[in-house]
Amino acid sequence: MDTPFNITSVGFIDLLPDAICIVDETGRFVFVSSAFERIFGYPPHEVIGKPMINLVHPDDRANTLAIADDIMTGNPRINIENRYIRKDGEIAHIMWSARWSPENKVRIAVARDITNRKKAETVRSALYAISEAAHVAEDLQDLFERMHGIISTLLPAENFSIALHDAEQQSLNFAYHVDQHQQSSAVLQQSAEKLYAEIVSTHQPVLVCTNDRLTLPPRLQTVGNQHALCWLAVPLLAKNGTIGALFLRSYNDGSHYTEQDKELLRFVSVQIATAVERTQLYARLQHASQYDPLTDLPNRGLLFDRLRTSLARARRRQEMMAVLFLDLDRFKEVNDTLGHAAGDQLLQEVARRLKQCVRETDTVARIGGDEFVILIESMQQPDYASIVADKIHATLGQPLQLDEHVVHILSSIGIAHYPNDGESEQSLLDHADAAMYEQKQQRKKDTHFGEG
Repeated sequence: MDTPFNITSVGFIDLLPDAICIVDETGRFVFVSSAFERIFGYPPHEVIGKPMINLVHPDDRANTLAIADDIMTGNPRINIENRYIRKDGEIAHIMWSARWSPENKVRIAVARDITNRKKAETVRSALYAISEAAHVAEDLQDLFERMHGIISTLLPAENFSIALHDAEQQSLNFAYHVDQHQQSSAVLQQSAEKLYAEIVSTHQPVLVCTNDRLTLPPRLQTVGNQHALCWLAVPLLAKNGTIGALFLRSYNDGSHYTEQDKELLRFVSVQIATAVERTQLYARLQHASQYDPLTDLPNRGLLFDRLRTSLARARRRQEMMAVLFLDLDRFKEVNDTLGHAAGDQLLQEVARRLKQCVRETDTVARIGGDEFVILIESMQQPDYASIVADKIHATLGQPLQLDEHVVHILSSIGIAHYPNDGESEQSLLDHADAAMYEQKQQRKKDTHFGEG
């Protein structure tokens, strides 16, 4: 299409790093300078006569058209930012200024490519967000959800997984997994393990796409399936080695990941690995402060927290609840005759059996030595605590094998009901403790220890 007016010094215009664009009143290009191809990927002859709006990112089209209409009323606009889709499918961030030429019935615009600046700003924001997430995330799952959201600001992440390496089991476990085609992590496990082996050996991210599969090493040519277009795997490198990996997938109807995406994700993955390690360490420290190291049952501090919460809930809902105080009879004899290792083994088995006797909503805690407390919440029957106590007696009464020795466990259990036997944490525990001691004193049957 011929330009409807003379453009002077076109040779000088083509030397400008910014693109000069002229659009007629119907919104079609009538002229673009040479820089247009460098910025957008299209040579001038491919866009002349075509609607400008077709190049604008779909999410920005409505706003761009509104601004164009305003310019055509005689209001010049300076430093407007929006996104365009390049010929290669990549997004270009553009800052442009434009005015309307009423005598020529065209919009004249200058477009500057600010994609690199925008990417740098986005990466800085992402790094800050990752650091913040590491401090505010409640647990690993919360952290992974936050990481997914942050990665989504950098590149398409509709199909995103985080896998952590279990050093003890020597296995790769998906800790977080989202897939738009509902493919389970189990279906993707084999491909993930191949990619993980590659990034562990190279300490570098790996990009596998179907269109260049034959150029890959044979060990990677079978990665993916008929739906996958690209796999992007990035190691989570920590001080002591690789702790896991990030996996992104695109499908035939999705984005095509690039080498630039790989480098971008490699850069931020270092901060993500640090955030994961910090959250894992915090979780371990928190667990150690709340759980008994031998039995992995809640300790006294966590028991009081849960008892306090349970009491508040029982008052609010006017529900019944109970506390059982349990002590093993003649536990000292096991330590004295069979050794402390056998005593520890006995306590671990008791903990396991006690958890089998209660609901998941109840709490079994070890508060010291051979003393255990069971917190029973939301009781529907007044005698439910007694039923649980009978079940515990029966379960603990089953013989226990400790190496070559068979041990018969006997226990004393005291019960305190809320609100009849107390309305505070300590009063309920004191009542249950006193009831347990009374039962122990009255017990005439001795605990029998026999050899197997």
